[in-house]
Amino acid sequence: MNRSIAITAFTLSALAAGAAMAQDTKPMADKMASMEKCYGVALAGKNDCKAGAGTTCAGTSKVDFQGNAFKAVPAGTCVTIKTPKGTGSLTEMKS
Repeated sequence: MNRSIAITAFTLSALAAGAAMAQDTKPMADKMASMEKCYGVALAGKNDCKAGAGTTCAGTSKVDFQGNAFKAVPAGTCVTIKTPKGTGSLTEMKS
């Protein structure tokens, strides 16, 4: 009897957790829709992804403001971000 109650409790808690996680995806999708990739603005090791040949992804840029490494920024702000190398770009730049 105790085993049956434990299995039922576990199943219900797993279903509740799954439902809660499913509800959390919409706000994340909305947030990502309001972001854009901005190349040349990330500090070394702080990029979100795409850091050129020999790197894997997030956190792999080797130098500050690497032109082929991007950071996700609020949509419409990328080209206004100023760096010592110029402004951010919506496309990859030569480093």
